[in-house]
Amino acid sequence: MEFMTLHNGVQMPQLGFGVWQVKENEAVPAVTKAIEVGYRSIDTAAIYGNERQVGEAIQKSGLPREELFITTKVWNADQGYENTLKAMDESLEKLGLDYVDLYLIHWPTPEFDQYVETYKALEQLQKDGKTKAIGVCNFDQEHLQRLLNECDVKPAVNQVECHPYLAQHELKEFCREQGILIEAWSPLMQGGEVLKDDVIQSIAEKYGKTGAQVVIRWHLQSGSVVIPKSVTPHRIEENFDVFDFELNTEEMNQINSLDRGERKGPKPAEMNHR
Repeated sequence: MEFMTLHNGVQMPQLGFGVWQVKENEAVPAVTKAIEVGYRSIDTAAIYGNERQVGEAIQKSGLPREELFITTKVWNADQGYENTLKAMDESLEKLGLDYVDLYLIHWPTPEFDQYVETYKALEQLQKDGKTKAIGVCNFDQEHLQRLLNECDVKPAVNQVECHPYLAQHELKEFCREQGILIEAWSPLMQGGEVLKDDVIQSIAEKYGKTGAQVVIRWHLQSGSVVIPKSVTPHRIEENFDVFDFELNTEEMNQINSLDRGERKGPKPAEMNHR
């Protein structure tokens, strides 16, 4: 496993396991399998409805708490200072944990204009020891800039949709300059057409790897944290088997040039529902 160091010194595994869209009845076996394979970072959220099952799999693993890196997120309907403090306690209760390693605001929901006070609650939660690091999801540059201007603690992570068809080059550059780590959700475009792209396929053939493994390798070498999701045991293994090859500069550039600004999810500025 390769690790990234957050700006406050916390170490985060660069490859994690995401459980978005993992149903309640699938979450315990999927997370259990991921931990057996070697994943040590699990990414969940209040809105996913599977925090309790993630907690169950953590307990079953028997691993010392400090060997795992657990992320969860505050949902849009729970934004606001007091609501966020309460939401964290509810998440910890469901996970069966005393603290998480990373707590994120799920969306900026700019229409409601609560993300600054919500983030100030995250700062308090970090002071209280309920989370080791704090950050955001789906924040554009303008939302990040406002936090940098109005809050005390810089976000450690910005988790955004990112894959070769939505490479986020400008946002990555801005975050790099600010010392904010980019974490990619939907890193395989939900198993979409990007995996069948001719460029990806030809590189995969060269290394005897799958398209998914090539795309995960591209994320890792781009300096991003990546959290592929799967409930299929052989895919959970396959997505982890990416540390025995390296893409060269030309191949990285080829994949970088596939960017076409194509999203599977909503634009952050337009995602305002609760």
